[in-house]
Parts: sequence; structure tokens; C-alpha cells
Amino acid sequence: MSTLNAKTQKPASDGWIKDAVVWGGLLPTVILVWDALTGQLGANPLQRAEQQTGVLALAMLLLSLSCTPLRLLGSKLGQKWVWPIRVRKHLGLLSAWYAFVHVVIYVLDKGLIPSQWWYDILKRPYITVGFLALLILVTLAFTSGKDAVRRMGFKRWEALHRLTYLAGVLVVVHYWWAVKKDLTGPIVALVVLLLGFAARALIRNRMKPRAERKQKEV
Repeated sequence: MSTLNAKTQKPASDGWIKDAVVWGGLLPTVILVWDALTGQLGANPLQRAEQQTGVLALAMLLLSLSCTPLRLLGSKLGQKWVWPIRVRKHLGLLSAWYAFVHVVIYVLDKGLIPSQWWYDILKRPYITVGFLALLILVTLAFTSGKDAVRRMGFKRWEALHRLTYLAGVLVVVHYWWAVKKDLTGPIVALVVLLLGFAARALIRNRMKPRAERKQKEV
């Protein structure tokens, strides 16, 4: 982990965590392609692939949103965890990737008829919120590099990337509306999202008095 090494006073190596997240996060793509090539996606392969990539996009986004509360929790426990912040960007990129593939499969399923896509976006609310979430995720993916931070300035870049939370809400709403019968998955996603928001707010509020005391002492 990223706690300080007692002898060297240098951050311990956690590069393997980032690699594990990236390769582990891409593994479902490989499995999905393999299942498609070997005919293991069932009677309606496009629908199944669309559902799987949608769930993966949501899962990666929720994991990304969990990184900040986890880092704050580590700080509260006296641990200098850097790795949650390092993997947060990659989890966000994986979410954008699966959201993009999810939409590509949707398009293939609907057929290459742009008028039909726009009709769905404008007339079907769960498609509308899903499309908005995709726009946010793709925008954040294209502005996730250091060059974007330098061009925009950190404050504007940070304000833009706070849209991740809005994307999380939109994706959960999209998932909820898209499911017609068993709401177990959407309920679990909603609970995880709300717990993440609550943990972030609670930990930050408890850390504020300490930070204010330090400022007064200075």
C-alpha cells in the first residue's frame, strides 16, 4: 500500500494495484468478445452484451466514486493511502469505456438509423438520462490527462470532474428505469451510491474541525 516505509520514509510501491485494476477491469471485455465469438451469449447476444456492458460501466463508476471516501477513511485512521486516488482515474476510464461499448451495442441492436436513436433519446426518459451520463463520462475521460489540468487550470478542471457524482446518479436512474422486473440490482447500486455519498460527507465533516484547529494554531 501507500503507507510510508518506516526505514526509507518513502511511499511503498503500489504500482501493481493500478496494473491490477486496469487489466482486471479489461478482462470482462476479453471474456465478452470470447463469448460472442463462441456463441455463448444466448439467444439474444446483443441484448445480453448490452446488459453486461451497462452493469460493468455502473460497477466501475461506483468503484471510482468509492475511492475518495476510502482515502478519507484512511486519513481518519492515520494511514496515508495514495493508491485509491491513483486507481480512481483508471476506474473512471474503464467506466467510460464500458458505457461507450454499451451504446455501440445499443446502436447495433437498434440498427443504423439515426432518427430512431434521436427519437429514443428525446422521447424515452431512461435513454435520455443514460445519454447524458455517457456525455459526462466521455468528457471526463478526454479531460483526465495532466495536459487538460494545465490547459483548464486545476480549479476549473476539478469543478468539471465533480460531474462524476452527477454521472453516478444518472447511471443509477438509467439502470432503475431500464430494469422491468427484478429491481435487486438497481437497489444495490442505489444503496452503494448513497453510502458513498454519506461516507464522504460524514468523514469530511469530522475532519473539518481538526483542519480549522490547525489553521488557528498557525
